[in-house]
Amino acid sequence: MPLFEAKPACFKAYDIRGRVPQELDTALAYRIGLATARYLQGQSFVVGRDCRLSSGNLASEVIRGLTDAGADVLDIGLCGTEMVYYTTFARGLDGGIMVTASHNPMDHNGMKLVQREARPISGDSGLDEIGVRAIDCDLTPVEQPGTVTTENVLQPYIDHLLSLVDTSDLKPLKIVANAGNGCAGPAVAALARHLPGQIIPLYEEPDGNFPNGIPNPLLPGNRSATADLVRAEGADMGLAWDGDFDRCFFFDENGDFIEGYYVVGLLAEAILARYPGSKIIHDPRLVWNTIDLVESAGGVPVMNKTGHAFIKERMRSENAVYGGEMSAHHYFRDFAYCDSGMLPWLLVHQLLSDKDCTLSELVRERQQAYPASGEINRRLQDPDAVIDRIRKRYAGDARGVDHTDGLSLDLGDWRFNLRKSNTEPVIRLNVEARGDEKLMRQKTDEILAMLDT
Repeated sequence: MPLFEAKPACFKAYDIRGRVPQELDTALAYRIGLATARYLQGQSFVVGRDCRLSSGNLASEVIRGLTDAGADVLDIGLCGTEMVYYTTFARGLDGGIMVTASHNPMDHNGMKLVQREARPISGDSGLDEIGVRAIDCDLTPVEQPGTVTTENVLQPYIDHLLSLVDTSDLKPLKIVANAGNGCAGPAVAALARHLPGQIIPLYEEPDGNFPNGIPNPLLPGNRSATADLVRAEGADMGLAWDGDFDRCFFFDENGDFIEGYYVVGLLAEAILARYPGSKIIHDPRLVWNTIDLVESAGGVPVMNKTGHAFIKERMRSENAVYGGEMSAHHYFRDFAYCDSGMLPWLLVHQLLSDKDCTLSELVRERQQAYPASGEINRRLQDPDAVIDRIRKRYAGDARGVDHTDGLSLDLGDWRFNLRKSNTEPVIRLNVEARGDEKLMRQKTDEILAMLDT
């Protein structure tokens, strides 16, 4: 049997995720701590957790596993995933583990693992091996177990974020901030004390019962609370986060949701103002707006496969200052190439101040220049056959064919990307056009009809 077939079912391509306790329980959490410390041969780790009801017990067992392997642990308690990233690189630790299921259902939990310099540990960089070792590992503790230190790292983390933006010329804005009862509330409140204007909190208290629903702003049904409060308060901008706040979602002053694609372009423009001529990494799903903005700002756009491990690796190899995915993951060289859900809105605040305009004005021209379908998902029994059928239908007319991630075809006035998910049994479609929303919608419907037959 191949080695990696023995890993637990909750070990996925990029992280650990599964139902509790059926797929992930405290016994396995202990083994994961042991296996991680031994695999990395590390002596110092940070452990954080989200507010899910099962996270405290799972984190405690991870910590026990790490210390029984002889490692010292810094326990930072309730936090966002990026606070584990920050602590790992800022303190020069050997690794970090965040216990979180982000936006997954109530009965799920999981973990995100990083090694030195907050480099991701994914399936092809050690996660599978850790999974195998967790099943078949020596449970005997070392004679001298490691120590546990508890510390609140919120303030040094906030100080680091503020060092990456210029707050001196920020305009006072009224901002609705919907933490979704996840972990974003305390970080937003801490940042608000250093910013002009007014932060209007919504569901700011971390609550693992999620009384207002699982924090997942990608679901259209979860957006109304933020949009309605933006309109009611006459706010300049609305923000919403997932449970571990590594993704940030934007609403303009009219309460309209802004697709993550257009935010990538905004952030690229903002960062190139600070680092002119630099490289920007973007994913292949929707590209024209990003390429246009990056080149207009004097930067160099570089397309790369979707997925945080792939983006971070490419950013390091290219010395890119920023990487963005339309799924609302944004990566920054100044944040050890890690993704952050707090830096994006600080940078957009700075951009709005510099340009002295509204958020809708900032994105309207881009939405008109490159109308996009947004990501559309379909569950299919034979996705490879469907992708091949669509390729044959359009490839003859294509000006360009790209297989960086799935199938991308450039048809001149419009293009599309069709790819299989790395984490779910679904196929994902994105369509965009050059200044022609009617054409974009027509072609989207055309391809969907082929997917649905």
